[in-house]
Amino acid sequence: MAAAGMSGAALAQPAASTAATPPPASAFARRPAIASVDLSSDGRHIAAVVSPDGKRRLLSIWDVSNLTAAPYIVASDPRSEIISVSFIKNDRLFVTTQQLTDFAISGAQERSYAYRTQILDLRGNPVRTGMRFDGLSEAQQELIGVGSLVSDLPQDPQSILVRDPMRGDIYKVNLSNGRTERRERGSDRFSGQQADLNGEIRAQTEFDFDAGAAYIAQWLKDPATGQWAEHFRWYARDRVPIAVAGFSNDPNIIFVRTTTGRDHSAIYEYNIAERKMGEVAFAHPIFDAGGVVRSTSPQDFGEVLGFTYQGERGRTYWADPNMEAAYSQIRTALGITTTPVQWTQIADGTRTRFQVGDGADISINSISNDRKVFLVEKSGPRLPPEYYLVKDGRAQLLGRAYPELRNAPLGETTLIQYEARDGLMIPALLTRPDESVYGPGPYPTIITPHGGPWSRDELDWDVTGWSQYFASKGYAVLQPQFRGSNGWGQRLWRAGDGEWGRKMQDDNDDGVNYLIAQRIAAPGRVAMHGYSYGGYASMMAGVRPNGLYKCTAAGAGPATIALFKKGTYNNRYLREFQHPTANGEDPLVRVNEVSIPVFLYTGDRDTRVIPAESRAFASALERAGKPVKLAILPDMEHTLNTWTPQNFEAILTGVESFFTENCGPGGQGSL
Repeated sequence: MAAAGMSGAALAQPAASTAATPPPASAFARRPAIASVDLSSDGRHIAAVVSPDGKRRLLSIWDVSNLTAAPYIVASDPRSEIISVSFIKNDRLFVTTQQLTDFAISGAQERSYAYRTQILDLRGNPVRTGMRFDGLSEAQQELIGVGSLVSDLPQDPQSILVRDPMRGDIYKVNLSNGRTERRERGSDRFSGQQADLNGEIRAQTEFDFDAGAAYIAQWLKDPATGQWAEHFRWYARDRVPIAVAGFSNDPNIIFVRTTTGRDHSAIYEYNIAERKMGEVAFAHPIFDAGGVVRSTSPQDFGEVLGFTYQGERGRTYWADPNMEAAYSQIRTALGITTTPVQWTQIADGTRTRFQVGDGADISINSISNDRKVFLVEKSGPRLPPEYYLVKDGRAQLLGRAYPELRNAPLGETTLIQYEARDGLMIPALLTRPDESVYGPGPYPTIITPHGGPWSRDELDWDVTGWSQYFASKGYAVLQPQFRGSNGWGQRLWRAGDGEWGRKMQDDNDDGVNYLIAQRIAAPGRVAMHGYSYGGYASMMAGVRPNGLYKCTAAGAGPATIALFKKGTYNNRYLREFQHPTANGEDPLVRVNEVSIPVFLYTGDRDTRVIPAESRAFASALERAGKPVKLAILPDMEHTLNTWTPQNFEAILTGVESFFTENCGPGGQGSL
């Protein structure tokens, strides 16, 4: 890292768009102007990754006592990019960078990305340590850095715990003198070690077989004897994980998360000495429970403040009354209002309702130890992230992630449900264009199934830009949470087993029919655009003979299920956990049935869904005389965190161009 000195402004913000003028693709595709924002535990400094020009990412450090002054700016090595930062001590930062590479540490030649972690002081100077992982050369150690963070040891002012990403060894690193001490050795038998707030490794998992059946066993350390023992296990074929969600101040009580006997995961107390599951500590009636939020403040160190859960977006239930009061006050101060969502429980059909933020909501990202200073993110499906420092009852804006979109005519996104043809309720996010600009509809419509398929979308800002970019151009966008989606309950998730291109695809089509019936989608003016599994679904949209789609755009989609099945079969755990569920239709096999124009794109560095999949489908379409376009995007990997602004923009403009110029008979015409 190289210190670049003081900048000329706290955070220079580009000009916002003029109202009613659709913003350019570059406004969505840019690097966020501010991201990965964190507050030191003493509340005196803020660190963030910033990108004033939308291209190069820098590290920015503010003095909270004088936010009107320019922050200190730290530039990375020109060969790498800063992607995240967090405080590990009041004066020490844990920074992760990524860079393009044509080799892997294992020696295998691969065009991909390498990640490096560093510890910096508040002026961007590297904190030297004596870290050297076993078996690594000096060059390999330099490439990795200090490994992955296990614990920042909040009660130890000098040390942290890190993990060797190659061998799994855990080290204690003294940040004052650079000395390292190996605390735990990695092994082929155990992984997933978890430390409590004091840095004690108290949980680990074992992968093994019982009469040939793969299982994950949870081992816990006895607080009285220090001895390890297996406490519970779950079998991969059953897909009912049991995991440690957190620890408590009572060394004999931990928190365990499981879906056993439930449609949504819940968090239970577990007594180590008695080997007994206790009362439910937290469960949400509609969504999956996540983890435990504990205090790191000296006055109530380790006490449970709340529980996280996977709501319509990531949420925290604050059990501590003071934190709940602070959260409510900040919500009010930042203008958050709520709106009701009518909901039918997918598992049993019962009807209920819950409140969501109307267009935006907040998350408390970090808190000072005295709980007087808060770092807050405000965001929503039509509001790109904004970051605020809240101190002494006043909220001060630090910056906006996508400032050019501030006045843009973005669409309104709502969480809805519609009924599939077999009666299963399907959640979805529906984004409608600004009615004051584009009228009441019906609109040309894009169906955007997510990747995974064991994944989901959230009612928050879409970092791909896809939903709002096209909404600003007058399209309605539907993001179906088709059967097989994760995070909406066991019933919906398991209903996707063996239904690739079948009932999973029906759910997307039923979403189209729902929107047509609601006079939102214009009949004959519907297209699909998906990526990864969504790319597969977009390929299958071209095969289906229902006439719902005028054209389809598929990003990095597998042209055959065989690629996915091979990957899951080669992994001994996934062979039982996911491999049996991946059955259905192959677009490549049914290429002669494709009846609409197809646009395919993929990244030349994609190692998850290799470019050969898109090339094979394009070649087969060409041989069959079908209209097809193929784009291979340079220096693009599969996952979003590796995409450059050029990648993001090329996808937006490439898909838009296809929809406006090639979406019709013979590959001509507009959607």
